[in-house]
Amino acid sequence: MIKDKYADEIIDILNESGYEAYYVGGCVRDALLGVQPGDFDITTNAKPDETAEVFSRKGYRIVETGLKHGTISIICDKRPYEVTTFRVDGEYVDGRHPESVRFVSSLREDLARRDFTVNAMAYHPKMGIVDYFGGQEDIGKRVIRCVGEPVKRFEEDALRILRALRFAGRLGFSIEERTSTAVNECRELLKKISAERIYSELCNILVTDSAADILEKYVDVFGVFIPELMMMVGFEQKSKWHVYDVFKHTMVALKNSPKDLIVRLAVLFHDVGKPHVCVEDAEGFRHFRGHQKVSCELAGEILRRLRADNKTRERVCRLILHHDDRIPVEETAVLRLMRRMGEDTIRSIEVEKADNSAQNPDMVYGRFVDLGKIEKLYEKLKKKDDLCLKLSDLDISGSDVISCGVKAGPKVGEVLEALLEEVTEKRLPNEKEALVEFVKNYF
Repeated sequence: MIKDKYADEIIDILNESGYEAYYVGGCVRDALLGVQPGDFDITTNAKPDETAEVFSRKGYRIVETGLKHGTISIICDKRPYEVTTFRVDGEYVDGRHPESVRFVSSLREDLARRDFTVNAMAYHPKMGIVDYFGGQEDIGKRVIRCVGEPVKRFEEDALRILRALRFAGRLGFSIEERTSTAVNECRELLKKISAERIYSELCNILVTDSAADILEKYVDVFGVFIPELMMMVGFEQKSKWHVYDVFKHTMVALKNSPKDLIVRLAVLFHDVGKPHVCVEDAEGFRHFRGHQKVSCELAGEILRRLRADNKTRERVCRLILHHDDRIPVEETAVLRLMRRMGEDTIRSIEVEKADNSAQNPDMVYGRFVDLGKIEKLYEKLKKKDDLCLKLSDLDISGSDVISCGVKAGPKVGEVLEALLEEVTEKRLPNEKEALVEFVKNYF
């Protein structure tokens, strides 16, 4: 079932030395699902020092990866293979990490400490699958179920709450009823988890096929660390342009967006500002003027709080700020879009398409047609060799601007930006002589 030359070799060497050894965890799960495992983890009853001695004696390079928790890495052909001693975890005081571990001789005890049944199986090349907790059956039923008591599992490590949602999304599984109930009951435990870990799990969930379904079903869980989402739930838009409340609209848009993290973060937060700017007129219609800017600001705050990297935050916020721009189907307008959005031009189109897909279809059909034309124009324009979309594309430099009499300093950048706009708008050719003449005449 699982076949890896070096992992098999490690298991054989441990067996020949009198120890048990098995493939364990995710690689077993993936193999049963017909997916090629990316990593191969091995578990053994050999203590870390015994494992190190066996392989050092045979000339393997050893790295003490996590000796405290019983893990060492054996380097085979420059690739590390983690080998971990059977263990049970001590008390989880911080709701994330065990205070200590105790090495045991029983594989069953080791598997019993793991999070979900689909991750609590072992495999031996000669003896086959070892499955004490029904992992194979749960794979057949396509469900995520905790090993043992779900509340206890989540109290030990609250990050498992988001891991359950991630595995469900990634594998297209549902979450077993008792486990699902515990996910909701234990959600406040997520406050113990670092923002970085939560953000990592959120990102992994967002790029799954089931992201929208999971967010919609477990919005109370996500609301623990993104409370801004809760204001969107049930917030009616009362507009001829919309058929859903703000949150449902967002989920439909998310479902209709590509599995691109930047796009999906932008779609998730593109209307988060609407409840903050809502004004209802005398006829009962609601208006959300300026929601783009407020949504951009709120998204920036959320991503900063979740410790997203600066570049991701800036890109997502720029997409949100401009998600409602109406780009005419004209070459100069598309060039303007390309200059403004840079590497995220196609993403800006995807965000608007997703947004439109969740609005009143009778109102946005024409816009869908236009977006298709804009996308074709973009594909055509980006193939041109003489595109001028950034300052470095200009046939003039800062020193050239200074030689025209512009004082060195911020003014030089302003002049270059003005030149770039003139060229993009096709009011000026990107030729040094023409650019120099423009600077002399206007600056």
